[in-house]
Amino acid sequence: MVGYDPKPDGRNNTRFQVAVAGSVSGLVTRALISPFDVIKIRFQLQHERLSHKDPNAKYHGILQAIRRILQEEGPTAFWKGHIPAQILSIGYGAVQFLSFEMLTELVHRGSLYDAQEFSVHFVCGGLSACMATLTVHPVDVLRTRFAAQGEPKVYNTLRHAVGTMYRNEGPLVFYKGLTPTVIAIFPYAGLQFSCYSSLKHMYEWAMPTEGKKNENLKNLLCGSGAGIISKTLTYPLDLFKKRLQVGGFEHARAAFGQVRKYKGLVDCTKQVLQEEGTLGFFKGLSPSLLKAALSTGFMFFWYEFFCNVFHCMNKTTSQR
Repeated sequence: MVGYDPKPDGRNNTRFQVAVAGSVSGLVTRALISPFDVIKIRFQLQHERLSHKDPNAKYHGILQAIRRILQEEGPTAFWKGHIPAQILSIGYGAVQFLSFEMLTELVHRGSLYDAQEFSVHFVCGGLSACMATLTVHPVDVLRTRFAAQGEPKVYNTLRHAVGTMYRNEGPLVFYKGLTPTVIAIFPYAGLQFSCYSSLKHMYEWAMPTEGKKNENLKNLLCGSGAGIISKTLTYPLDLFKKRLQVGGFEHARAAFGQVRKYKGLVDCTKQVLQEEGTLGFFKGLSPSLLKAALSTGFMFFWYEFFCNVFHCMNKTTSQR
């Protein structure tokens, strides 16, 4: 179970264990889904249509993008920006799951609401994600810059990137795209947690008794379903975030096609709608859904797995 469990026989881990489980879950998940993230970012930042009919389009499909990236940049390109991405995932996972645990416990102790209700999980999930986002957003900007740059590289190391960005664009560069990120992350994470809980209840209702024994499969499938639902409903804001994060970085994007400058979220929305149409809001959706299914599925799977490990350790210790 994710969140505070008020039952006497429930799995109640320490806050430190919750944070560690969230961190390790983020670390393992990020390593596995990094290639999909790189492809998704490339698609989101491409202004040309994702179609082979457009002669100026660098990428027009997942398989074609994989082949082209391999040919031009080699296999390591799929893990571009992996170090800042791992820092992001470890910090984000710890803050998100710890905040969610504390918020659901607060709701249980301080109100009449059931801590396992859909609405409670939605609000607590959204708030916990906002806290995590404010904590690690600068690292997210760095990860996007690394994943978006082509050859020759603009940034060679993480330290070089931080210094160059600070000197050339000022300290606020590390919070570019924060507005659409926070606007998008609240419903996205809220839907992740609430849909995950609801899908688990549906799974238990629909599956025969034998099928209910495999908890790991249930966590993976329900997490994947929650990821697909939440990503589809909030995807345009993720695209706006990525476009705004690479503002001032246009020279490194020249090899990938057209570049644009945006004054803010509203201007970005208007330009995408005028130049790319409504379908432009969903560029990169295919790899993003694949990534969302895998990342959310793995995130909940590994979090539940490590929480169960800690729970068993706690029981063993208490019985001595």
